[in-house]
Parts: sequence; C-alpha cells; structure tokens
Amino acid sequence: MTTVEVSALAVVVARSGQLPAGADEAVSEAGGAALVVGSGAREAAEALVAASRSWWAETGPGLRAGSLAARLAAVLGGVPLLVLPASPDGRDLAPRLAAALDRPLLAAAVRIEAGPPVSASLSRVDGRLLTDVRSAGPAVATLLPGVRAVAAAVNPEKPAPLDLPDAGAQLDVEVVEVLEPDPSTMDLADARRVFAGGAGLVARDASDAAARGMFELLARVAGALDGSVGATRVATDAGWIGYERQIGTTGVAIDPELYVAFGISGASQHVGGLGAPRHVVSVNTDQSSPMTAMADLGLVTDAGALLRELARRLGVEIPAEVADE
Repeated sequence: MTTVEVSALAVVVARSGQLPAGADEAVSEAGGAALVVGSGAREAAEALVAASRSWWAETGPGLRAGSLAARLAAVLGGVPLLVLPASPDGRDLAPRLAAALDRPLLAAAVRIEAGPPVSASLSRVDGRLLTDVRSAGPAVATLLPGVRAVAAAVNPEKPAPLDLPDAGAQLDVEVVEVLEPDPSTMDLADARRVFAGGAGLVARDASDAAARGMFELLARVAGALDGSVGATRVATDAGWIGYERQIGTTGVAIDPELYVAFGISGASQHVGGLGAPRHVVSVNTDQSSPMTAMADLGLVTDAGALLRELARRLGVEIPAEVADE
C-alpha cells in the first residue's frame, strides 16, 4: 500500500472536476503538497495552481465522509499536518479525518504552521476574535478561504494517482443521487458566477421596500444566468439582503469565474473577499471607481436601470416596487 510522506499536505474534495473555494490557498499553506479526492479528481488536481507535488484518488460522486476518512487515515497517518479548505465538504470531512487519526482539529484557521509543534490562529466570533493554539503532536486543520495569497508552483510535478484501501464496514451515509446545486441557495463561497449589488444599485430617495425590491430583482436575474447573488456590507447592514450574502473580509470570501458588480465602488473591505475572479464586470456611474479600474469590462451607466433592462431581456419578472413608471 502506497503512503504519502510529506511534512504537510492539503486534502481537497473535488466535485465533477471542480475545485472548492480556497483549494489553492490550502495547498499554499501546506507548502505545495496536495491530495485531491472526489469526482473528477484527476482533472481537479491538474487545475491546481499552487501544487508543486500532488496526488489524486477518484472516490466517486457524493461525499461519504466516514468511509473516505477511514480510507485516507490508512495512507496519511505519517503526515504530521493535514490542511483542508473550509469549504462545505472540507468542513464535513475534516472532523471525521481527525477522529479517524485520533488528532486534534484546528477549525477555521487563518494561519497554520507545520512546526513542530503545529501552531495556528483560529477565527472565532464571526471573525472578531483570533485565538492562537498549539498542538504538540500531529493535527488536522481547516483554512478559511480568502486569508492568504497564492503563489504559482515553479516546475510542478505531474499529479500522480494514489490507491486508497477499502474502508471496510463503516457507519456512513448512502448516496442515492447527486443533484446539481441551486445557485440561488448554494453556499456563496462555492458559486462560480456571482452577481453582487452595493449602495449604487439603489436610488438615493428609494424607500426600504424599493431597495429590497432591487436586491430581489438582482437575485432573480442572477438565477436566470445560473449565478448566485451577493452584496456589500452597506447593503446587508441596511437590511436590503441577508448577511449570509455579504462578500468581504467580514463576510464570505469568494473566488468565482465571473463576478458582476452592480453599483459597487470597490472598497478594500469588499475587494478583500473577492479572491481572484477570472472575469470582472463593473456597472457604475463612476468611471474612476476602484471596482471599474479592476474590471475586465466597465459599464459606465446607472446600475439599477441596466439591471431592469437586463431583466426584461431575460424575461425575468420585475417586482412592482422597482418597475419603471
């Protein structure tokens, strides 16, 4: 049976060949070594930017966290530090893996050092408190997305297949069917297309009902384009949209393929949670705004008016509160 021998290793769960948010950050934190499991594991491993040395193991669709943890424990017992991105699958697998290896779990870390001893800074109280911890022995940790930069590996090795042993009888879930996520309800951190709104999406004299209506329209348009809706802190603090949709250093860290910003100036607190979107579109009346400056395409126009026109062309129903006169 092949075992992995490195001082630190990122364990990443892929779905249909897609990497979760924070995958390359976890690989960077682990020093460039990675193991990708899940469905389309080989394709996902080849897409890693920060991996200098990597392995892949195809474990099929759906996450059977109990069985997978037992299989991984058999080959990763000699790795002192295992780092998983704090994606939904990573947060599910990490405690099972820690239990299977009889190790402490350092959850929601913003910094991890292999040591010895293993040390980490853990985020608590919605990011308002950082707690420094140490583990004298091996540990399993989850790294929050958006907390570190990613450096591309120099002369990376080709990902190598890794055989995982059979787990035997395990108390675990039975995967009946794997359904594609609904962009309107999926975890914002995993969304590949994000349509976000800021204060500039709402007219200055708009009522609260009209402001909420604009963000409802944004969500409908995003859904029609297979995307998820996001917002700035100004919008969530005003109650126009829920806090779970807030993007930024005090909100959700994202790393989408497409990011469309409606009426967002590009404050550092918001941009700090964007990761590195492959394509950025800015819709703003201020052509000198930081968001427009960083965009691949900048549309200098009224964000609300453009959103309503886009809704009409997509056949999306416009809430009565924000319909044109």
